[in-house]
Amino acid sequence: MVQGRGISATTMVVLCMLGVFSEMAHATTYVVGGSIGGWAFNMTGWPSGKSFKAGDILVFNYNPTYHNVVIVDEAGYNSCTAGAGSKTYQSGHDSITLAKGTTYFICTFDGHCEARMKIAATAA
Repeated sequence: MVQGRGISATTMVVLCMLGVFSEMAHATTYVVGGSIGGWAFNMTGWPSGKSFKAGDILVFNYNPTYHNVVIVDEAGYNSCTAGAGSKTYQSGHDSITLAKGTTYFICTFDGHCEARMKIAATAA
């Protein structure tokens, strides 16, 4: 009897793990701005026509001497300002996994966000 429960528990763990890996396998990776342009000016329209899902990955490629990627709230996106606690990326090759809802990204180098170096990505 004990052995039967052990097999059942093991089976349940394996099935749960398969479900997790199955979700991860369905994630799509997007290179923001495409493989040639990367994270640059005039990006606000880039998300148009894309159907993001929670778990999808956005890859930001850029020269970290001149740009960064900062996750902000909607007010920060609209005003081009990063509030206290905003997450800043500056490696030049950042992979960011989308959560459900809208995630706002800006570059905080002087004038860059105002030059439309920002995107809002909405994941279902």
